[in-house]
Amino acid sequence: MTRVITRWEPAREFVSLREAMDHLFDDRTVQPSWAALARRPYTRNDEWRLPLDVYSTPEEIVLMAAVPGVNPEAVEITFEGDVLTIKGEFPSALENVDYLMRERRHGRFSRSVTFNVPVNADAIEATFEQGVLTIVTPKAETIKPKTIKVTAR
Repeated sequence: MTRVITRWEPAREFVSLREAMDHLFDDRTVQPSWAALARRPYTRNDEWRLPLDVYSTPEEIVLMAAVPGVNPEAVEITFEGDVLTIKGEFPSALENVDYLMRERRHGRFSRSVTFNVPVNADAIEATFEQGVLTIVTPKAETIKPKTIKVTAR
């Protein structure tokens, strides 16, 4: 019986682990559905988690959400403390039909955003244009950057 001693190369083990992780997250192996990612199962009312785009400028924080088919008057926006909450409902699905594919959202949605900077709650504005809800939240004067001019003497 012949024994062969081979040199242990840790990099070889990592490559196999990397390949295993690549396979685990390969699109053919895992295909998360949008509905599974967007639903909030921990909400007792089974509401959709409204996806948002949020960006900041020196003067304001802007939130944008696509809410096609939603009546603007049916959207409720509240600001309490440092939390802005958006609630509403997507139009219900058609009844008495057999869906072959159903990817659009139906039912209630909700989303809360906590601000980490002081904002002027009295000046928050919400607009609705072509199915996009835009909420402009002005930053408080204390947080806005101030430019100090240097003068020579």
